[in-house]
Amino acid sequence: MTQPASIKSLLASGQQVNVFAIGAIPSPKIIEMVALVGGYQAIWIDEEHAGLTLNQIETLAMACRSVGLDSYVRVAPTDYAAIMRPMEAGVGGIMAAQVRGVAEAEQIVRWAKFPPLGQRGANASNFEGGYGTKPLVDHIGDCNDQRWLSLQIETNEALDHVEQIAAIPGVDNLFVGPADLSVALGVPGDFMHPKCREALTRVSQATLSQGKTWGILVRSRDHAEFCRSLGCQFYAYANDLAVFLAGLRGIRANYDDFFNS
Repeated sequence: MTQPASIKSLLASGQQVNVFAIGAIPSPKIIEMVALVGGYQAIWIDEEHAGLTLNQIETLAMACRSVGLDSYVRVAPTDYAAIMRPMEAGVGGIMAAQVRGVAEAEQIVRWAKFPPLGQRGANASNFEGGYGTKPLVDHIGDCNDQRWLSLQIETNEALDHVEQIAAIPGVDNLFVGPADLSVALGVPGDFMHPKCREALTRVSQATLSQGKTWGILVRSRDHAEFCRSLGCQFYAYANDLAVFLAGLRGIRANYDDFFNS
């Protein structure tokens, strides 16, 4: 079976990765539409805020593979199962939200990786393991090597220790949550405030010094351009709800006199 190019391999080769986020409207049809429009390499499945079931995640991951897109799930890293089960459901990786410090980051790696990198338990009866058709040694090695792990930098605690977090073996990417970070820095919604720009610069320097990558949910063209100037390779632009609302507002604006007659 031909697999889509993975986020991890694309970033490692220096390419830019564009992702579209799904959560509020978790439909495989949206994934098909994203693929038809083109320009995206992966789907961000948001379990943290949408509370998706494992069955929904598995279905969305299958839909991604069917149209040649990689996928990852953003989770609240509350426990081992929260990290491990989405990967068993077939997504390409995990993004852990609200990371608070080095010890928590190291725990997430242990949950996400098999020995010797971590403490994850083996189970080959899923897509990762070829539904039992893949030799266990290959399954373990491939998962440790190919599954992508991103940690979100969106708290003061994470920002204070971003250099140490970026240096942790097994962490592939740091992803800035601009809304939460702006709140933590005392400038809610002012994404181009000097405090936010300084924070982005620090995240960039921390990751690039380790030969790793970083990403962000961009909030404007200027915001995206600034991040690109810092070497960002990984961009999320919008989610399903934002696109749907923008479409509704656009239609209403086009037919304003009909709505207000």
